[in-house]
Amino acid sequence: MKVLVIGGGAREHALCRSLSLDPDVTALYCAPGNAGIAEVAELHPVDALDGDAVARLATELGAGLVVVGPEAPLVAGVADAVRAAGIPCFGPSGEAARLEGSKAFAKDVMAGAGVPTARSYVCTTPAEIDEALDAFGAPYVVKDDGLAAGKGVVVTEDVDVARAHALSCDRVVIEEFLDGPEVSLFAITDGTTVVPLQPAQDFKRALDGDEGPNTGGMGAYSPLPWADPKLVDEVLETVLQPTVDELRRRGTPFSGLLYAGLAITSRGVRVIEFNARFGDPETQVVLARLKTPLAGVLLASANGTLDVLPPLNWRDDAAVTVVIASHNYPDTPRTGDPIDGLADVAAQDAPDAYVLHAGTRAEGDAVLSAGGRVLSVTATGKDLTAARERAYTALGRIRLEGSQHRTDIALKASQKASQG
Repeated sequence: MKVLVIGGGAREHALCRSLSLDPDVTALYCAPGNAGIAEVAELHPVDALDGDAVARLATELGAGLVVVGPEAPLVAGVADAVRAAGIPCFGPSGEAARLEGSKAFAKDVMAGAGVPTARSYVCTTPAEIDEALDAFGAPYVVKDDGLAAGKGVVVTEDVDVARAHALSCDRVVIEEFLDGPEVSLFAITDGTTVVPLQPAQDFKRALDGDEGPNTGGMGAYSPLPWADPKLVDEVLETVLQPTVDELRRRGTPFSGLLYAGLAITSRGVRVIEFNARFGDPETQVVLARLKTPLAGVLLASANGTLDVLPPLNWRDDAAVTVVIASHNYPDTPRTGDPIDGLADVAAQDAPDAYVLHAGTRAEGDAVLSAGGRVLSVTATGKDLTAARERAYTALGRIRLEGSQHRTDIALKASQKASQG
């Protein structure tokens, strides 16, 4: 089949890489893509938020499947426009994507589905904000109700910082702090059947030791050697399936990728948030471990036939991805700097390590930085220690002036696994 992927980040590069390796994919397109995606897919310009433009492009290309990567086009209803044109689309409707587009809507769905989550208040006035902050106390968890590219959440001990963030949002969700490690679990669903993927853990803070400001994610790893082997089954039963059933009951069936951000607390699993699409950078490690060809799985979600799909196959290998970010990220990042060493990684580290592009653009033969998160260096190995070593060896070949990365991605987990 011919597949069109919408988006231009490292998540879309990971999706395109997996789709390019699928023997059933006869042609692969990406719009708008980036300099790295251009190596595996034919790029086309498009306004990703314009559903009619995306549907027109898919029709012109003869696409048999459209995969919408980022959250903003999904919330804008791009998947609806593609489906209205008669083309199968992987991604929820605009109405169902409110699960990510509105934290308050997600809380309402969880309440209806009986899904365990943090106690919370939805606030729209300064008085409500002060009351909620006072009710929960420190550490304060303050979330912009709308989309904020992974940077709308502030967790702080400082009530003034918490209040300032809350006042900067039109509508805000203030909730109790959840203790314990965080886990990302993706599931592919067609609105009825739910197929969980392998769990991953990402690193939101900019600096080593989970210090510094929140980012869109600085790295990730999978599997989680410290997690309960029954975790996926438990989350499927208590979180994922009830949420999909509740949305269908409300007349807004959710098909596509349901992403549960979880806290493994002293009182059990709690949902921190839902996303309506593959997460970045967790996608990079989850897809690195998926053995089953990807296109058929995504098409089964789009066509409502997941119930007849054979069980997914997974590699035993571990995977680690480390993000290289530009100077000054997550504040206003510097762009336009040349990136060197990509060919060295391809020549010396492939296929065990490779580079997925996030914020890049081509200028002649040169590749330049074009965003905050620039590259995801991804590697696999027999365990986390081997995968980490390969990822950081490959990362060491890349030169981007002023760039930054964390040096401790998957470090504690690999140490714990080797001791255990």
